[in-house]
Amino acid sequence: MEAAKVTAVVARLVGDIGLAEDLAQDAFVQALEQWPRDGVPERPGAWLTATARRRAIDRIRRDINLAGKLQQVGHAEQLRAAETTEDDFDLALRDVKDDVLALIFATCHPALPAESRIALTLRMIGGLTTREIARALMAQERTVGQRISRAKRTLAADGNTLEIPAGAELGVRLASVLEVVYLIFNEGYAATSGRDWVRSDLMEEAIRLGRVLGALAPTEPEVLGLLALMEIQASRTRARIAADGSPVLLLDQDRTRWDWTLIRHALAALERASRLSGIRGPYVLQAQIAACHARAARAGETDWARIVSLYERLGAIAPSPIIDLNRAVALSYAAEPAAALAVVDTVVESGALSDYHLLPSVRGDLLERLGRREEARVEFARAAQLTQNEAEQALLRRRASGR
Repeated sequence: MEAAKVTAVVARLVGDIGLAEDLAQDAFVQALEQWPRDGVPERPGAWLTATARRRAIDRIRRDINLAGKLQQVGHAEQLRAAETTEDDFDLALRDVKDDVLALIFATCHPALPAESRIALTLRMIGGLTTREIARALMAQERTVGQRISRAKRTLAADGNTLEIPAGAELGVRLASVLEVVYLIFNEGYAATSGRDWVRSDLMEEAIRLGRVLGALAPTEPEVLGLLALMEIQASRTRARIAADGSPVLLLDQDRTRWDWTLIRHALAALERASRLSGIRGPYVLQAQIAACHARAARAGETDWARIVSLYERLGAIAPSPIIDLNRAVALSYAAEPAAALAVVDTVVESGALSDYHLLPSVRGDLLERLGRREEARVEFARAAQLTQNEAEQALLRRRASGR
């Protein structure tokens, strides 16, 4: 929970994201050694930040030599004042959210390829493992690891600093930042691996960052659209998990358990986004789709025809087999499962989502609704094999067994 914050604070000091991550990890190692013996500090985040900063100071002093790095002496003397105690960090940590946001913009630097920006930010900010990032990006684990290593080296060589950009540069980086924030949220909304289906810490961090971005760029429709989308999705959290920890699908959820305060906040943000621009971007469109579900008091009242229309508009500006898959689900309720199955089979034939567990899951659901139960069970079993999330596996295996 504290890793991104500690790394961000230290990265601002040392100007090297890779080094900052190492120093932060050193602080966590020291905590693992000291806390079992001395007890957990009253303010763990402050303790970790103070420890990491002291290690940063020691590292810079060790690297200074009179022959080649005299220019760092002044910086080191400034850092001498940073040798503060745990108690001194209470005030400083109030502004740590800006350090985290600045770290996101740094990891989304234009010097990096788009896929490297996303992978590095998920690693540095989301705390995801390389394996989880690979699943989120549908890429090979080794490839993602290489991207992260190269990205750190590139930023170090480029001398990238941790500052929130302004003016035209803000717009250049904003699209990549939004994509990263949404991927962090999605990993929390439906975890790719582990026992828990939901990782609330990641969802909360993504929404917090979305709100910071909203304050930073209040006239950007896509920022407000993404915030609205995440808040509507997060509003269902309590209803998405059964008492035994198993997932509850959207149409089966008790909507009285949704967070209606969060939904109202999201709908207000979506309304502001809609007023700002007549052209709807991908996040605004996705938020409008989520709003269709939020406005339906019961599942049977969902405006599926509008959802199909919105997915068609979304597919026109951001073509994707996943959008096609989601459109098929909506089409199955707006029209009939057979029409939706034809769309899904086209996606299957393309091979684009051959390792994506939701493809056989959706196909199994459509086949089951068409009365083709044996074929459906095969699809559910395949979906269970493809996912690495234990809660999802259990749900899909139950459906495969006909329970």
